[in-house]
Amino acid sequence: MKFTNGYWLMRPHVEAIYARQAYEIAVADDGEGLNVLAPSKEVRERSDTLNLPAFELDITSPAEGVIRVRSSHWLGAKETPGFPLNEDNSGDRSYVTATATGNGDGEVGQAGATVTLKTGDLEATVVKGSPWNLTFHADGRTLTESRGKSLARFKLDPMAAVTTQPVGEFGVCESGLAYDESDVFSSIQLSLGVGETVYGFGERFGTFVKNGQTIDVWNEDGGTASEQGYKDIPFYMTSNGYGVLVNNRGHVSFEVGTENTDAVQFSVPGEGLDFCIIYGPTPKEILRRYTALVGRPANVPAWSYGLWLTTSFTTKYDEATINSFVDGMAERDIPLSAFHYDCYWMREFHWTDFEWDKRFFGDIESTLERLHKDKGLHICAWINPYIGQRGSMFAEGKEHGYLVLRPNGDVWQTDNWQAGMALVDFTNPEAREWFKAKVRRLLHQGVDAIKTDFGERIPIDVVWHDGSDPASMHNWYTQLYNQAVFEAIEEVHGKGNACLFARSATVGGQMEPVHWGGDCESTFSGMAQTLRAGLSITSSGFGFWSHDIGGFEGAFPDSAVYKRWVAFGLLGSHSRMHGSTVYRVPWLFDEADEKNGVKIVPGQSAVDVARRFVKLKLSLMPYLYEVGLQPHENGTPVMRSMFMEFPDDPTCRTLDRQYMLGPSLLVAPVFTYSGDVQYYLPAGTWTNWFTGETVSSENGVWRNEHHGFDTIPLWVRGGSLLVSHPDAATPEYEYGRDALVSVFVGDADNASATVSEADGSQVTFTAQRVADGVQVSSSDGRDFQARIGCGDDARIVASENGCAIL
Repeated sequence: MKFTNGYWLMRPHVEAIYARQAYEIAVADDGEGLNVLAPSKEVRERSDTLNLPAFELDITSPAEGVIRVRSSHWLGAKETPGFPLNEDNSGDRSYVTATATGNGDGEVGQAGATVTLKTGDLEATVVKGSPWNLTFHADGRTLTESRGKSLARFKLDPMAAVTTQPVGEFGVCESGLAYDESDVFSSIQLSLGVGETVYGFGERFGTFVKNGQTIDVWNEDGGTASEQGYKDIPFYMTSNGYGVLVNNRGHVSFEVGTENTDAVQFSVPGEGLDFCIIYGPTPKEILRRYTALVGRPANVPAWSYGLWLTTSFTTKYDEATINSFVDGMAERDIPLSAFHYDCYWMREFHWTDFEWDKRFFGDIESTLERLHKDKGLHICAWINPYIGQRGSMFAEGKEHGYLVLRPNGDVWQTDNWQAGMALVDFTNPEAREWFKAKVRRLLHQGVDAIKTDFGERIPIDVVWHDGSDPASMHNWYTQLYNQAVFEAIEEVHGKGNACLFARSATVGGQMEPVHWGGDCESTFSGMAQTLRAGLSITSSGFGFWSHDIGGFEGAFPDSAVYKRWVAFGLLGSHSRMHGSTVYRVPWLFDEADEKNGVKIVPGQSAVDVARRFVKLKLSLMPYLYEVGLQPHENGTPVMRSMFMEFPDDPTCRTLDRQYMLGPSLLVAPVFTYSGDVQYYLPAGTWTNWFTGETVSSENGVWRNEHHGFDTIPLWVRGGSLLVSHPDAATPEYEYGRDALVSVFVGDADNASATVSEADGSQVTFTAQRVADGVQVSSSDGRDFQARIGCGDDARIVASENGCAIL
């Protein structure tokens, strides 16, 4: 949200006050915090304090390496709730110290005196006097600062409403001035250094580097070709080694090098501002501290890594249709792990009432049992938190007060989605349990996972059971919704076995995986938008992420787009074939090509491509499952940007058409009909997974290649040891038993890989250079097969007594 008119002037009908001076600075009695009084002009004598607005700042450390700043203009104003933070209350807070060059533990004295709060390697320093300055340091360097005209309170008069009005029944607030949202906004600018780049903000579909963008944290169902997002997160990190969390559940507006080209500005409605500076210095270390503060993803079950196939959205389907899909995949030797029933398992106009449409699914328990036992599948079912008035849950929810109300006492309703739909009030504990009971019943019928769709269309002209502020509930609602469903799954299937397929999220949503990328277009542009969103969401604390293979929108995606998307989609944490009006089973695309006279090259049909990449992913499960434990352990995502894995390589800062799958695999999807692709290999030794080609570079190298549909740039990083099972036909097996260990020592003298099983047991394989080659061994003496590198020409050697010489 922009308040100024260029550098010198204010926008019409806007009044501003800025912190101009640190007039009083005090160290807290416990020595673990600072208090600062910052008036809006320089005070030279006592009379200057009259009629003078001022800011009150409290600076504390909730955890090591994290500094929290709370600033208020009027302390009596209503506060917008923040997110639950896991503050360190262990009692051992020796990492926090506050020092002052003034009067000891009390107020700092003369102008120029400083006060510093230190937590680990991170410091916040305030200098008494003017101009205003709050600086964050680490390891002897400045990370960022609020200096001069940066901490502000803006007052809008009613005429400011002509600039931008809220749009639509869900209170969308466009960037600009919105008097109808609030007549007061609090804001701060945190400086950016020369060349500093900014990342994060949740699932954003625009450019991966966020410099130059205006970002509104206000969840919307806007598709992937817009600047709106389903999962807006008020958190960002920069290439300078720190992250920022704005601790506000409501509308947060960011100007990333726009209002001030040398700063990130963020503003919120109201008189107060609450944010945390999180030190790294590496992106992974930032995420480690950030996810420790806001919560880490739960572990997901092994089966969820396999291929998911759906009915698609508006298609006609019944049990016979589903059987044809499941049996068709098996007949074509394409392993399938999960089958998903989308919306129309419930009767039209009844969403969501948790009642199977008996016209098509008369004995659903028997059907699901057969799919489980005979087909070896796990089952997912679609829901949303909206209650159509024709469904059985509407009358029940209305009678018991489980639905959100309008200020006049009516049930809030809309025809936007389902006729007369209402909204479950998850702030009501009884409504929450009521909804969870419906989910548990569905699970007991034979469902394993839940697709929690929607959660973004949340009105602000309503009254909540617990009295929550409607504006703050717009973004927060999705967390209450997804959390309730996730809890119900854990209650039925146990912790570690719960899995969502969620579209919307806010801070905290990362704890209930998995999330998918929303309604993308079935084009190469939609595919690229999707990847950018994935890189952004996994830079924002989310460990697992998926998307609709082939794209969602569009009557029938081009077979080339579909096949390229298959390769991309199966080289990620979770993989789902899903669309809008057309099924996404691969043979339909081959039939379309044949009908249109398109020549299908042997081995490169949609069926062949799907089979090849599904089996490739299953073979890599020992690696993927181990990498998938990291989000819960330390906050590092499965899929990660090149910047996150190579933060010291300037070239990697802007790359958004390739990514790392865990620490060892580099993936560069193909976004062209021709099969041409350009990508970058950072410095080091890399081995092509398909061909065994090795490339070494001291400074990194760009590559231009042409690929058929059956390959993709997939490279193994030097220093890696990759454990796989080439013949795997399911994601669930003993990963360390009879494994193939591929050694990519590169320039290193040794490498190792730990393989974890679903029961928690582990085995570690190590490779060590010896006089006559490379010695590979297992930690418990088990036997395995090993090879140097990969590709068809790599020689495979069987171990003896848990050891092999290559």
